[in-house]
Amino acid sequence: MSKGFEIENTASETPNTDSDIKKPLNPNENRVRRVDINVLKSRIQDAQSKEHKHNLIVLVLFLLALGSLGIYLSI
Repeated sequence: MSKGFEIENTASETPNTDSDIKKPLNPNENRVRRVDINVLKSRIQDAQSKEHKHNLIVLVLFLLALGSLGIYLSI
């Protein structure tokens, strides 16, 4: 009785990593880039303000739809 849990084992050999060992290290890849915390904070504030505007628009549209439905049903 097969339940679909069989796994095909295609990795029967150890991968060849000799080509990676022979490459020289690139000093530009190992440098740590400095990040300004103020730039990160401004990005987060921009994203939060966009999300806040979106949520406010959705809330206003929901309240308008609810109000118009209430007016329609009261007549």
